[in-house]
Amino acid sequence: MEDLVNRSSVLRERVKGSTKKPINAASTWLKRQPPNAKLSLAVAAAVSTIFFLRLVVEDHGNLFIAAEAVHSIGISLLIYKLTQEKTCAGLSLKSQELTAMFLAARLYCSLVMEYDIHTLLDLATLVTTLWVIYVMRFKLSSSYMDSKDTFALYYAVIPCALLSVAIHPSTQHLVINRVLWAFCVYLEAVSVLPQLHLMQSTKIVEPFTAHYVFALGVARFLSCAHWVLQVLDTRGRLLTALGYGLWPSMVLVSEIVQTFILVDFCYYYVKSLLGGHLVLRLPSGVVCVS
Repeated sequence: MEDLVNRSSVLRERVKGSTKKPINAASTWLKRQPPNAKLSLAVAAAVSTIFFLRLVVEDHGNLFIAAEAVHSIGISLLIYKLTQEKTCAGLSLKSQELTAMFLAARLYCSLVMEYDIHTLLDLATLVTTLWVIYVMRFKLSSSYMDSKDTFALYYAVIPCALLSVAIHPSTQHLVINRVLWAFCVYLEAVSVLPQLHLMQSTKIVEPFTAHYVFALGVARFLSCAHWVLQVLDTRGRLLTALGYGLWPSMVLVSEIVQTFILVDFCYYYVKSLLGGHLVLRLPSGVVCVS
């Protein structure tokens, strides 16, 4: 019996090792590529995935709902972490505050401009985000890494505000509503920067935080795919409907920017999972997940 158990253990180790070999080989090959080649591969992978979604998803408008649903799943993981583990270590309060800002602006714009299923989803996400902020500030403040969460919010808010005043939709809505619409689009694109900054500063990310950031990456990509496919489906008429000037292009640029901000993290996250461990190596250092 003991011999059978030992043989089973050896077999499992061999299978695990054979699984890791292709992953490690691919990772080593990718590391050796110059930055331009890595960027080209990332763009090619994103374009291929978008066209795959175009083929398999019948209603491309559902991709935006899927993006918001994945974002909600990510927040649910945070809620579990905060309620069950009683700690907010590794979480950026400033990133949550930026998220609440753009969600509040988007909820207001949705109420006055469209009022549909997205309005309800934004409301639910905003409420849960505010709850996370409350718990981090008042219930679990002793575990909050204040000294590491040093990303200045004005680095994100002020440029986004100025850009929204300069470039915003040219629709028939009130100017303030159009500016707020642009502001939430721009701020959403950079809202995860404080979280990435915190992870790079501490070089430690526990599992639930890693899962949450990965969920954000997936949500951002689905949202980007939604906009790209909507433009293709309407043969560019969607851009005209959004207005004229630079605004239509800025919407697409913002979606692409927020996707590529997280692409490195998502790559190392998937690589670590496939490799059987959760050690994430970000560009500026090594981030470990215990």
